[in-house]
Amino acid sequence: MSHDVTQQLIKRVRESRFYAIQLDESTDIANLSNLLAFVRNEHNREIFEDILFCKPLPTKTTAEAIFDVLNAFIVSIGIEWSKCVGVSNDGARAMMGQCNGVIMRVKAVAPLATSVHCSLLREALAAKRMSRDLKIVLDEAVKMVNFIKARPLQSRLFRVLCEEMGRSHVQPLLHTEVRWLSGGKVLARLFELRDEVRIFLLDSNVELSDRFTDFEWLAKLIYLSDIFTHLNGLNLSLQGKSVTAFHVQNKIEATIKKLDMWTKRVEQSNYESFDDLSDFLKKENASLPNAVSRPIVEHLQSLKMQLRDYFPALDVHFSWIENPFVDICQGAISLVNFWLHVRSEYPDLSDKAVRFLMPFPTTYLCETGLSMLVVLKTKYRNRLNVEPDLHLQLSALQPDNHHFVAGKRQPSH
Repeated sequence: MSHDVTQQLIKRVRESRFYAIQLDESTDIANLSNLLAFVRNEHNREIFEDILFCKPLPTKTTAEAIFDVLNAFIVSIGIEWSKCVGVSNDGARAMMGQCNGVIMRVKAVAPLATSVHCSLLREALAAKRMSRDLKIVLDEAVKMVNFIKARPLQSRLFRVLCEEMGRSHVQPLLHTEVRWLSGGKVLARLFELRDEVRIFLLDSNVELSDRFTDFEWLAKLIYLSDIFTHLNGLNLSLQGKSVTAFHVQNKIEATIKKLDMWTKRVEQSNYESFDDLSDFLKKENASLPNAVSRPIVEHLQSLKMQLRDYFPALDVHFSWIENPFVDICQGAISLVNFWLHVRSEYPDLSDKAVRFLMPFPTTYLCETGLSMLVVLKTKYRNRLNVEPDLHLQLSALQPDNHHFVAGKRQPSH
């Protein structure tokens, strides 16, 4: 079945005028490094996305080793490199190296290919920088969570405490840097369980227990929970199929404008843009001192600059692609599908537009695939050749079961 699905996909990619790929690499439970690739191509005048392959890297994970595996597969299935218009990646040195990276090697055989650093990772990098005041609060919050979650006994005792106090959630969430939505969810849950955490830390004689009686510390924690919740919303809006560079840029531009507005509001002591912080101040009937509002303003301004650095404005020369005939395509079909549909009338313009829109703006599909890899390949199945299973789990194509059944049908007696 996996072979049948793969052959259907290869046929579609061969017939497509252009295609783009996204790549990522990860090590599984058996310490085997896996290179995962997804492809985006056109089919029946629409954009189609699917898993291309999952191949092991036998030895090193260098740019040369990654390209050798990728190139061997592309050549073996008869796909032309000249049709490749984009390679999306996680921005690692092996991928992006200026002299010997995978991207440079791909461009040597695919002159039309452009390199795309995953927008989700760029957004996560932009959100990492913050002032020392806020960083201390974040670090101490993570320490509290780790104290409870890192020890099974502590975790069980905390669960009992939450159940006795009638909480629907009985555990804080563990912070993990590589999980994009981790920061916002961890802080939101910690704020929700703040009374239980304070009691638990106090009973355990942990010095951090007094933080929950510190108004300024608690206000900073709640702000961080709110701003990371906003950033989580941005992150989720950048995910999904058929997302283009214009979609990403429009979301980023909207967020930058929001940051401008939020900064002005905070300077005017208006915190309605941050729901939990606003509710907390109303409940406490208090206002934020300068020691709290100043770091918040600085963080919002810094976040705006970081997003602008990681997401520079698109070249105005591409604006005609986004708004070709506003009255015709507004609300009708997606932008890339529009350009695929008008190829018979405007072949040259269509080709230029599709080449720009085809590359993946994120490695969202690869991240999804690697998560599925963790589920499929466990310590009990560590010798599994996972590629066929991944194809069937992740592919939008269906195997031709009627053909298989017909081939196995026995004559009647």
